[in-house]
Amino acid sequence: MHDIRAIRENPDAYDRAWARKGLSAQTPAILALDTQLRTAQTALQAAQSKKNIAAKEIGALVGRLNRERAEDGVDIGFYETLIEQKKLEAGTLGQAEIDAALKLEADTRAEISEILAALPNIPADDVPYGEDEEGNVEEKRWGEASKLPAGRLNQPKDHVDIGAALGGMDFEAAARMSGARFVFLKSQVARLERAIGQYMLDLQTTEGGYVECSPPLLVKDEALFGTGQLPKFEDDLFKATFLDEDAAYAQAKMAAQKRYDVELEHIVGRLEEGAPDNLFLLDAQSNALLGTALREEFIQLGNVVRDAWSAEYRRLVSVGLKEGRRWLIPTAEVSLTNYVREQITPEEELPLRLTALTPSFRSEAGASGRDTRGMIRQHQFYKVELVSITTPDQSEDEHHRMVSCAERVLERLGLAYRTMLLCTGDMGFGAKKTYDLEVWLPSQAMYREISSCSNCGDFQARRMDARTKAAGEKGTRFVHTLNGSGLAVGRTLVAVLENYQDEGGRVFIPDVLQPYMGGLTHIGGEG
Repeated sequence: MHDIRAIRENPDAYDRAWARKGLSAQTPAILALDTQLRTAQTALQAAQSKKNIAAKEIGALVGRLNRERAEDGVDIGFYETLIEQKKLEAGTLGQAEIDAALKLEADTRAEISEILAALPNIPADDVPYGEDEEGNVEEKRWGEASKLPAGRLNQPKDHVDIGAALGGMDFEAAARMSGARFVFLKSQVARLERAIGQYMLDLQTTEGGYVECSPPLLVKDEALFGTGQLPKFEDDLFKATFLDEDAAYAQAKMAAQKRYDVELEHIVGRLEEGAPDNLFLLDAQSNALLGTALREEFIQLGNVVRDAWSAEYRRLVSVGLKEGRRWLIPTAEVSLTNYVREQITPEEELPLRLTALTPSFRSEAGASGRDTRGMIRQHQFYKVELVSITTPDQSEDEHHRMVSCAERVLERLGLAYRTMLLCTGDMGFGAKKTYDLEVWLPSQAMYREISSCSNCGDFQARRMDARTKAAGEKGTRFVHTLNGSGLAVGRTLVAVLENYQDEGGRVFIPDVLQPYMGGLTHIGGEG
């Protein structure tokens, strides 16, 4: 989410930044709506002021009327008519004007929010410009893949064949129960996956200084909005619905109709105040008695209520559907980052470093036809997530620290990798700067992403209303949030299987994993 005041003050800077992300100028439409919003707010204040003035005039007229009544022979009809007119201004007509201004303000504010919510974060100045991954810049390279067992093979196998030969990786069984992009691991391969995850978590909590967490895997809309997955990337998520959607629509209709009936009854009651007793029947006779002006007022207010009914129905449907659903997390970044949503964290408690080993769930809606073989791109996978919550002045240093924590895992495992600074066109929606770690896969003879570490600045904090406050200070400021993989467990399993295979069909266990494997030095092969 973006600061509308900052956009108002420096629109050119925002348009230049978004242009680096491939977007056309966005601020003209935003500022036009911003002007409309302020106009609506002025109209609302004027309508409220007009109603208040009319109410005061009624008080003065009533006082004068009472004084005139005390004098014999004075015609008080003029004052009674004027009072009824002022009652109309302060009552039904005045409220209609206020309701119209309120609606315009709410609609305009919602439109601005919708536009801002769909716009990506502003890239940092030192992020290279590029349209896609070809524009990424290599910052570091570590390790020599040729020195690992697979480096001595002419034709290294891929992890699918290795896993099948070990009897521990079954894609067909997974497909029978869940469909494509799932895997069924068992025996020593399943044990190796567990060992990798446990080792990563232990490393990040002991040497990395992260606090281990066990967060929810199902979250509400607001949590995913906070970290930027909603509303733009709904198709990439898995939704869990535990409320009948038809029931939600029916309940909303009943509730909106009930409110509509009450409002209409209230309008009729207010209009009856200006009609002769017992004659407000909404038929030709009462229409003639009430007069054209009163009749038109009723029609106008009726339309307002009908519009309000429609808006209330849509709102209640939205609320009902939201309350009746949760989302499977695409990454523990969502749960860990939202730990500070709607909170004011004391600055002395920052940086706050959190980690969790959890399953992640992604629909991979945009990955049709890509990496269809093996475990590289799955709907369900384990990952050790790293999240840091910092002050604005800490976030850049914390970003480099987080990247180092992720790199340490690969170095301890002895896996060759490279660190890439992503260009503007390859960064994620919420990131202002991102480093990817790519591990060497012998079967593909190329580096593949295994971790992505991003500094989001205050982008997510604004969406979550997550703030910090220094001791002794009255004001607050938004925190900065960072997230990264430390690492993706499934892809690390792939890298270990492929890099540590030998010609005899064995897979050697990296030294740091052997305690987690009961002392085994290898799996597969003879002996």
